[in-house]
Parts: sequence; C-alpha cells; structure tokens
Amino acid sequence: MFSTEDLCSLIKKGGVYSIEGTSISDLFSSAVSKMNLPSGLDAQDLQKELMEREKILSTAVGNGIALPHPHKKVIDDPADQRIAVCFLKEPIDMQAPDSRKVYVFFILLTSASQKHLDILSAIANLAKDKDFKTVLETCPDEAALLEAIRRCGA
Repeated sequence: MFSTEDLCSLIKKGGVYSIEGTSISDLFSSAVSKMNLPSGLDAQDLQKELMEREKILSTAVGNGIALPHPHKKVIDDPADQRIAVCFLKEPIDMQAPDSRKVYVFFILLTSASQKHLDILSAIANLAKDKDFKTVLETCPDEAALLEAIRRCGA
C-alpha cells in the first residue's frame, strides 16, 4: 500500500516549482531546468523522454492536472525516485479528457512500474477530493501542498 507520507517524501525530493512557457516543450524545458534531478540524469535527456511520452498520448488526466513521465525508464535506484510538482504560470491545452487546460504537472520519476502505478493511483485519488483540488488551484508552496496531501489522504 502506498501511503500519504510516501507521496510527500517523493515530492520533497522532487520539489515544487512555478514554470512558464508557451508550448509543452517550453514547459518541460523550464521544469527540468529547475528540478532537483538524481545524480547522473541529464536534464536534456529527461526533457526528450517527457516529450516522447507526450507524443504517444497526452498525460493530461483532467481537472487541470497532467502526470508527465519519461517514455523510457531513466532511473534504476529506488532511492532516486521523486515527483516534481510544477505549477504553470499560464495554463495550456494538452487535450485533456475534460477539455480543461492544464495548470499543474506532477512529473513522475520512478524506477519500477509497480511504484509508478501506485503513485498514479494515489494522485488520482487525491484529484477526486474537492478540498485538495481547491488547494491545488491556489498554486501552493511545498509546505501547503504537503499539508493538503496529509489532510486529504492519498
């Protein structure tokens, strides 16, 4: 079972950022340039993998949320797993199922497919919570985001 604290720990490792850009490529570039990346992971390689995944199918899941992740596995060590939360200064159309523009990315870097699925499930459960969505729409800082996750549960 994936816990709320596991999710918070991964976000602490990945960080919370404000990013800007006028295209998905620009936004990914802005995000990876700010992210706390694991040792040995090149920002340009990560951006390329994020774009490759996005070309296959949009990672927008609705409610203004997207869950970008690399097309191929880019880390092997579970200790390097993390989630970067990126609030977009200007929402962007990513062909979400609900047609809503995306205003926040949860960029997932995982070492195993089961962990990846557990994280997706945890974020999906949070995204259903009205109180969590309300907090998310305020573009909170890391402390406020982690508190909302703990309060709403994952």
